[in-house]
Amino acid sequence: MIKSLPVLLGMSLLLCGCASQAPHPTAPASNATAPSQPAPVAHADDNLNAVAWTQTALEHDLIYQETFRSAQSQLLTALKDKNWDALPSDDRIASIKDLKPAVILDIDETVLDNSPYQARLIRSGGEYNEADWAAWCKEERARAMPGAVAFTQFAAKHGIAVIYISNRAQDLDSATIDNLRKVGLPVSGPDAFLGLGTILPGCDQVGTEKNCRRQLVSKRYRVLMQFGDQLGDFVTVLSNTATGRAQAMATYMGWIGTRWFVLPNPTYGSWEPALFNNEWGQPRDQRRLQKIRALHVD
Repeated sequence: MIKSLPVLLGMSLLLCGCASQAPHPTAPASNATAPSQPAPVAHADDNLNAVAWTQTALEHDLIYQETFRSAQSQLLTALKDKNWDALPSDDRIASIKDLKPAVILDIDETVLDNSPYQARLIRSGGEYNEADWAAWCKEERARAMPGAVAFTQFAAKHGIAVIYISNRAQDLDSATIDNLRKVGLPVSGPDAFLGLGTILPGCDQVGTEKNCRRQLVSKRYRVLMQFGDQLGDFVTVLSNTATGRAQAMATYMGWIGTRWFVLPNPTYGSWEPALFNNEWGQPRDQRRLQKIRALHVD
């Protein structure tokens, strides 16, 4: 249908008005209070939906609240049961008799929210690298995950040690402890944080697995609960394949929701490289292709 002349003129004026308000591509950026605009991204980023959900979906926050509240409601019962222990059998190297109680929590995406770092990568079109990650950690600006402060403070109030086991590098120890304290997460001292590189003589640590650090905790504490967003936060995963991951968890499925509390992290984790044979050196397009092939369509 051909539009009348007045309608066409009105549309033309509207389009011209919109164009006149847009900044010229070569114009210098204004230093006024205009909202910042995302930088152009040269390609689609696989992480966009995941980070957007993490940062904006109320469902994300409700899952964290639900998980920590459920754990808190069971914590004192676990404390009273002197035979209760949340460490895998391979990591329990000392008798639990007469040991002080503790809970073990991962840090990133378990008690601290690093989604702003992921958002920066999406806007810049970049990928994770250690230098940028370390710089973000040293900003000490990560927020506490919903429910994490209330749970850990409740544990500490009842004489339960709060232990953080993280794969952050050792040179980030100070910044990490400061960030935890800033948001209200209890840190009794440097020994409450076991970062990557913490050594237990005689223990063989495979890559970034946390087994040696859990064994170190087992010498001093009876562990009531563990919290994390990765399978490796709970048990050693020697083969990062679908089969290997399932086998590592098979013995402990009954512990989920009682001794072990698993939190959602769609933005990164060992689940992703398991889809492309753990070969991060491949180009993004090749990794994406293998992830697409892993999808179920029936």
